[in-house]
Amino acid sequence: MKARATPAGRKREQDRRGEWPLKVATFLALCVLPLGGALRLLLDLAQPWALLAYGGASLLILALYWHDKRSARQGQWRTPENTLHAVELLGGWPGALLAQQVLRHKTRKVSYQLVFWGIVALHQAFWVDWLLLGGRFVRQMLAPLAGLL
Repeated sequence: MKARATPAGRKREQDRRGEWPLKVATFLALCVLPLGGALRLLLDLAQPWALLAYGGASLLILALYWHDKRSARQGQWRTPENTLHAVELLGGWPGALLAQQVLRHKTRKVSYQLVFWGIVALHQAFWVDWLLLGGRFVRQMLAPLAGLL
């Protein structure tokens, strides 16, 4: 038999439903630059790697979040946070953001969220540089590394 929702529980549920339009708009806004950059790479340079990286890593991270949430509920071995962050860094952050909201997983741990949003900001900065500044900042940052090779 299903427990009846308390008035406070109903209020929280209504509040969460009211948040979805803002969350969807934020998600779409964050995806504009990476999608635009990936499409530009594909159309201008015939380079599909960015689209493949974002799509593949997002699918992988969705599976990892689902597995981690399931493992947490069952008291089993968890997926290391460094693994999750590595996949997010490789392009899986859109899938991670989606998984966080749909599965309600990894949303309250502040230290995790700080690293996650740093990864999102790094991706946004890369695409702003690539699309709007012609990649000048990234080239300037990588120039010292090129001397090491």
